[in-house]
Amino acid sequence: MKYVTDFPHEIEKHDPIWIEMPDGVRLSATVWRPVNAEPVPAILEFLPYRRMDGTAERDALTHPYFAGHGYACVRVDMRGSGDSDGVLTGEYLSQEQDDAVTIIAWLAQQEWCDGNVGMSGISWGGFNGLQVAARQPKALKAIVSICSTDDRYADDIHYMGGCLLLDNPWWHSYMFSLNTSPPDPDVVGNRWYEIWKERLKGSGFWIGEWLRHQRRDEFWKHGSVCEDFSKINAAVYAVGGWADGYTNAVFRLLEGLQSPCKGLVGPWAHKYPHFAKPGPAMGFLQECLRWWDYWLKGIETGIMDEPQLRTWVQDPVAPMPFYVERPGKWVAEQGWPSQRIEWQEWFLNTDGLDEKPKPSSALSICSPNNTGQYGGRWCAFGLDADGPEDQRGEEGGSLILDGPIVEEPFDILGAPVLEVEVESDKPVAMLAVVFSDVAPDGAVTKVSLGVLNLTHRDSHEHPEPLTPGKRYRILVKLNDCGHRFEPGHRLRIALSTAYWPMIWPTPEQATLGIYMGESVLRLPVRPENAADLDLKAFEEPEAAQPLDATALKPSCFQRWFERDVVTGMVHCRQKDDEGVTELNEHNGWQVASTHEETYAIHPADPLSASFEVHWTEDYSRGTWQVRTKTTTRMTCTATEFVVTGEMVAYLGEEEVHYRSFEEVIPRDLV
Repeated sequence: MKYVTDFPHEIEKHDPIWIEMPDGVRLSATVWRPVNAEPVPAILEFLPYRRMDGTAERDALTHPYFAGHGYACVRVDMRGSGDSDGVLTGEYLSQEQDDAVTIIAWLAQQEWCDGNVGMSGISWGGFNGLQVAARQPKALKAIVSICSTDDRYADDIHYMGGCLLLDNPWWHSYMFSLNTSPPDPDVVGNRWYEIWKERLKGSGFWIGEWLRHQRRDEFWKHGSVCEDFSKINAAVYAVGGWADGYTNAVFRLLEGLQSPCKGLVGPWAHKYPHFAKPGPAMGFLQECLRWWDYWLKGIETGIMDEPQLRTWVQDPVAPMPFYVERPGKWVAEQGWPSQRIEWQEWFLNTDGLDEKPKPSSALSICSPNNTGQYGGRWCAFGLDADGPEDQRGEEGGSLILDGPIVEEPFDILGAPVLEVEVESDKPVAMLAVVFSDVAPDGAVTKVSLGVLNLTHRDSHEHPEPLTPGKRYRILVKLNDCGHRFEPGHRLRIALSTAYWPMIWPTPEQATLGIYMGESVLRLPVRPENAADLDLKAFEEPEAAQPLDATALKPSCFQRWFERDVVTGMVHCRQKDDEGVTELNEHNGWQVASTHEETYAIHPADPLSASFEVHWTEDYSRGTWQVRTKTTTRMTCTATEFVVTGEMVAYLGEEEVHYRSFEEVIPRDLV
């Protein structure tokens, strides 16, 4: 990373700036903008993650960089977060969109803004960029949406293929903890305690609402821009990474949007591409400048003359849960879906994958409930060892089908699809499909994953139980991927009826019959393209100067599995201590956060599944200290989910708030 100090414009930082909403709530903001410049376009990032400390490190790298190139960069705390007034009571609410539309109108009216506004953000900030664009505020001309989704049910942290992700209770526990955070007394004055107590009392227990909506109903359609792509008029730059959980949306946006759209997919996990792992990182801020200059300043940068999609096709590597870099190559497609993709069929036969079907025969699979423990997290952050491991550890719980040895190299780009003839002995069952690359030495690297709750075989809105013993023709679409298969390697698919701790198990262990000779795997093969050799290389990554902060205690990450040979219980445990950081420009403000997660299950009992996480947040300055502790627990019966929680807050050594929660929610074919 090259840190830049000399910009075309001198920068000034204004903090806090207060933006008042129509109901009187004031939102806190930081503004970086050129000194003594003519009015310039504004770029908005709108998040609940606390601008002063939560995102301060990445903000320091990013926003001053754009400001130094002639933009006003505005980072706003949502209501109920950071130093803003109000209470945050859920994700992607109508109120959030209303506030963003108000902020954009306010920006366009400032004397330092020329009336043109863009939105940029990753994850939540990528989501709301798309959602606010669908509201069509007049001043919003373009967005950059990173690691986001157009479909809150199909591709978010809650459900996948109609199956309940364990990231659902984990994500709740994170927001449950974050919502207990206080504003800074130095910023909001004596009102800080009143604002803090209002948050503690009113932010709620979000997981209950998420679990009450186990189908793709109106709750999830709200904020899912795929419901009507035509509502988005702004230009969209959709960005993702193969190690992230949200990459499928890039391809759907390219296909569905009617407004100008570009796509970029690298090897990265859930981080900005100029510092994400796995690398290689790229000059993402320079690429964004080309985008902003074109759409907000009307400068011809050539960005819209280039191919619509740039993506990294990954070379085969030894399986590891963490990579510094993934080798591969940049390729491009003029449009997506690409007319160049050729679909290759591999039939599932009793002796493996073959180009031709063999006589029909059923093979059965009933996986131990801990199958999937080598699969990595649904949404990897690339900071620690949270990716998939060698898939040979899953062989005992999966139905394994290998293809012949690859003789000529080939690339795949897109979403593999499995069309499978299947029957179940239970009314509720799931099928997990892992597509892998088997190296000559036998090591197995995960390439893509697809899961489907088989009661959702025809619809996520109107699931229907399976009839035991009845055969069904089912499609399982795997995640989009870009991968090169080399000579000497093999294709592999592994089929299982469990995928823990990524997916919450079904109420009963089902046995599936998979009909060989009648099921087929379709792969999107991308032929070589000589034009790839002429692609303009991305610049090396640049950023503004790092945050002025002191690490008083280093961070520490641990993740491990253990099995009790007496009880048979299997546990996945994770401890994440983010250390202690002092933010030097904020008068000695210190922050610390720790959490411990435990996932447990018995291989033969799906009702033994449990989740528990303890989270602690610390904020201090001198003798002033606030500490909060939250706990979330989740268990189940055959018919219900049971979730409980506790929240306790301390001012110094005094307990000033305590609240407990309990929700018992019927299972709905999940």
